[in-house]
Amino acid sequence: MPNHKSAEKRVRQNETRRAVNRSNKSNLRTQIKKLRSALTASDKNLSQELLNPTVSSIDKAVNKGILHKNTAARYKSRLTAHVGKLA
Repeated sequence: MPNHKSAEKRVRQNETRRAVNRSNKSNLRTQIKKLRSALTASDKNLSQELLNPTVSSIDKAVNKGILHKNTAARYKSRLTAHVGKLA
């Protein structure tokens, strides 16, 4: 239990930020899962359509501090390589 007014505010801010971070991370994971499912189904057209939005959402996650930049680079590289193999 917070004992000061500033501590109460910090608790409220942390709850709000946690909700925003969870939402952003969930959206990122969903986008990556969509692309991976298209890749496993060997759907060439859908994979190419989903690649740009997925890369964009990965970049946004880096800017928001959800992913480390090297992790994002690894995701983008591997996903792009898999889409390239289908083509």
